[in-house]
Amino acid sequence: MDREWNDNQPIYRQLRDRVVAMILEGVLKEGDPLPSVRNVAAELRVNPLTVLRGYQQLVDEELVEKRRGLGMFVKIDSRKLLLRGEREKFLSEEWPRICATMERLGFSPKELLETTNRRSSKLAKEGR
Repeated sequence: MDREWNDNQPIYRQLRDRVVAMILEGVLKEGDPLPSVRNVAAELRVNPLTVLRGYQQLVDEELVEKRRGLGMFVKIDSRKLLLRGEREKFLSEEWPRICATMERLGFSPKELLETTNRRSSKLAKEGR
């Protein structure tokens, strides 16, 4: 996990977001254990209670489950739940800004897709 913190959100919330990103990217799979609170706290040099609060938020959101004596584990279907939420968030928060930028720059959706397809083809030919 990255040690960089921003001042816009509490650290426990940033920890929660990092675990969510790890689930979405497949680094943490359904049924996998979360790194221990002590290890994360030591690695990131934060208070263990801060890590626990971030993890508890994931439990409250039903993305992670506590197993007494074993730790915390990623719940089944948590990735699907996260994807649904992240897609809705993208469409409601980010997509309107993207559309406004496209309009401001004079891009049509067709032109943007064609440009994207050309770049993807070029990258594929270069082996990236």
